[in-house]
Amino acid sequence: MPLTASKYGKGRVRVMRLTRDGDHHTPRELSLTVLMTGAFDASWTEGDNRACVATDSVKNIVNVVAAENLSLDKEAFAEAVAKTFLDKYLQVGELLVEGLETRWLRQAVGGQPHGHVFTLDGNGTGYVKLVARRDGAVLQSGLRGFTFMKTTQSGWVDFVADEYRTLPDTTDRIAATAMDATWTWAGAPTDYSATNTKVLDILLEVFGATYSYGVQDSMYRMGEAVLAAIPEIAEIGFAMPNKHYIPINLKPFGLENPGTVFLPTDEPHGQIEATIGRG
Repeated sequence: MPLTASKYGKGRVRVMRLTRDGDHHTPRELSLTVLMTGAFDASWTEGDNRACVATDSVKNIVNVVAAENLSLDKEAFAEAVAKTFLDKYLQVGELLVEGLETRWLRQAVGGQPHGHVFTLDGNGTGYVKLVARRDGAVLQSGLRGFTFMKTTQSGWVDFVADEYRTLPDTTDRIAATAMDATWTWAGAPTDYSATNTKVLDILLEVFGATYSYGVQDSMYRMGEAVLAAIPEIAEIGFAMPNKHYIPINLKPFGLENPGTVFLPTDEPHGQIEATIGRG
């Protein structure tokens, strides 16, 4: 029987890089998955492991690259990991590096940003994905599970009204989502971290400052705005599940509910996904 696809490597390779400039420190923490594709079929079909790079070596390479590159952004760090593998192992044809970032916020002490005290940023996880081949690479950045909400200026109207639909139209509702967003780089910006921050600022500004006719409407305009502002981004994709806030019926208790008391739920939820690119 043919072996039609295979890859292997190491998952959940966790590494914290800490740069120290006197008392001013900067932590950079990642959890990486590194997977190799290449001339490894004999390991599956013949029990011949002579071409296989040990997964223990994968972990150690990540740690060595980390030690040698303390200050790189996660995008450049993924590129440095991929370059090490492709330069050293000719049997590797393609390398997938995927990382989730634990972000630390500098804590203010006495009204001033402290040099080495941090709190965990609990909203969302930074994301990076690099597919590196010998003839080129595709680099993506993004966010996973970034949660935001607005309590008005959002509607839900004119969806197919048939015997199965039970929700009524509304022009004023809470709109909330835990967004996964992924943008693909067409070129390297001057500063990945600053540009990623700018992407998030644009997304939140468009979402918050304009009326939403639905998640689809907001998603498209958010993507358009990012592409218009940042030429280094080729396309941006979203997965934005609804986090529902359902008005609670208080009439059995002799009370009205003028849009002030809600049941939070995200099961089941609407799942809306799209990618916006350049023409």
